Amino acid sequence: MPADLGIRARIKAPVRASGSPATVVTALSARKALRSGVLWGYIFGIAIASSEISYVKIYKTAAQRASLAATYGTSKAVSALFGTAPQLQTVHGFTVFKISMTLMILGAVWGLLTSTRLLRGEEDAGRWDLLLCGQTTRRGATAQTMVGLGAGLVTLWALTAIIAVLAGLESSVGIGAGPSIYFALAMVATAAMFLAVGAVTSQLAATRRRATSFGAAFLGISYGLRLIADAGMGLHGLIWTSPLGWVEELQPLTSPHPLAFVPIVAFTAILAAVAVHLAGTRDVGASIVADQTHAPARLGLLFGPTGLSIRLMRGTVIGWWVAIGLSAFIYGLIVESAGTTISGSVNEVFSKLGVTGTGPDAVLGVCFLIEAILIGFVAAGQVTAARAEEAGGTIDHFMVQPVSRAAWLGGRCLLALVVLVLSGVAAGILAWLGAATQHTGFSVASLLGAGINLVPPAIVILGIGVLTFGLRPRATSIVVYAVLGWSLLIVIVGGFGTVSHWVLDTSVFHHMASAPGVPPNWEANGIMTAVGAAAALVGGLAFRRRDLEGA
Repeated sequence: MPADLGIRARIKAPVRASGSPATVVTALSARKALRSGVLWGYIFGIAIASSEISYVKIYKTAAQRASLAATYGTSKAVSALFGTAPQLQTVHGFTVFKISMTLMILGAVWGLLTSTRLLRGEEDAGRWDLLLCGQTTRRGATAQTMVGLGAGLVTLWALTAIIAVLAGLESSVGIGAGPSIYFALAMVATAAMFLAVGAVTSQLAATRRRATSFGAAFLGISYGLRLIADAGMGLHGLIWTSPLGWVEELQPLTSPHPLAFVPIVAFTAILAAVAVHLAGTRDVGASIVADQTHAPARLGLLFGPTGLSIRLMRGTVIGWWVAIGLSAFIYGLIVESAGTTISGSVNEVFSKLGVTGTGPDAVLGVCFLIEAILIGFVAAGQVTAARAEEAGGTIDHFMVQPVSRAAWLGGRCLLALVVLVLSGVAAGILAWLGAATQHTGFSVASLLGAGINLVPPAIVILGIGVLTFGLRPRATSIVVYAVLGWSLLIVIVGGFGTVSHWVLDTSVFHHMASAPGVPPNWEANGIMTAVGAAAALVGGLAFRRRDLEGA
């Protein structure tokens, strides 16, 4: 009898979920969205603050500011790449010009990745089945998840606004709290819209990778339309066909136009409603755009884990290649006309970005920096995809077969390397094709070399991601995107302010030569490649020694 009582005493009481059924899914999704919202809120806020403070320190006299405004205001290249540049003789106008387009794109990427991860990603992992065992429906769970995503969005905006307000209160900056809050709201508007875009694509696509590729294609089209609208080609009306254009028309800090929030709010609300409706019209695990149920057997890639990885990732990779190639082609089209407007202060800022040369060389150097950032996102996506396969239990099926962990991870790394190299080649070739139509004189060899020059920074990001995957797998996504975001932030701050070279060296993009303005620095590229390879090797050794971890 006493032994029986002892056994009973060790039995724990059943775990009960806290909160009502109507809030469980909201709390779960909000907790996950808040973490990334905090990280990127700090990045957004610091970027805004550094822009404001660097302006008042660099351009101290009225003559310097007037010269800056005259040079940038007439540059088609500047308008196409960064948006229109009004009131550059003020800290307000300079801040909008310098940082808004970058934050708009980062916000869109954050919204898309977060939404697809917490909707289609959770469904892919099988956790959606468990949630729907409770007192909720598919539409109810989707709506609750959208509310949780909204909590992450509010966190992103709040931190951005707080840091922006504090920076604006500096006497030399002189931006009031109201305009700073409005500016922060404008900067997270794309995040709100692409949270909704990701919610819809999560219903349309059968996997998270396909959902992300659908959203990335839409973002690429939106950016292309805005670029053409601002390129001085007489097509500025296209600005209203792009969600990025709607945010640009808000004109924060310069000439606020709050009515531009109407299409933004309507677009977000309509897509959110569509996502909730579509969730109720399909079964869990199914999709609106269904995979083919009857198709001829295609066994060409089923030669092992690497072949399966190719099949799983091809949709996402093709989407990124389309975005990289299309943007590179557009850059090639505008480089000749844009290069004629580069002089004076623009050259000075371009040189701080690490871009040397003049005219078309300088413009294409900045364009290729943007391409390097896109390829960095491709590298980050490759690592997070590998982590998703572990979290979802996909690799468990390989580990029970005569497949070693080294073979699986090595195949993934080799595949990622091929993807990155082909991304650089596509950027170089498509930029040359666009430039060739304008008779710019760039050779295919020079732009192909410039494209391959974009790959080593991405290899470093890939290596750091694999290292984290081996040591702390659950932190993989956070670390890899933090490295990417920090590197981008340092490039932006260094381009318009005075930053210690020790800080600049922490950005992977800072070590990349600004080809084609100057020849690629193959020694530096070799060092970056070696660093990425060494980090990946250590991560692979750690992966062999640890247990597999779920989500």
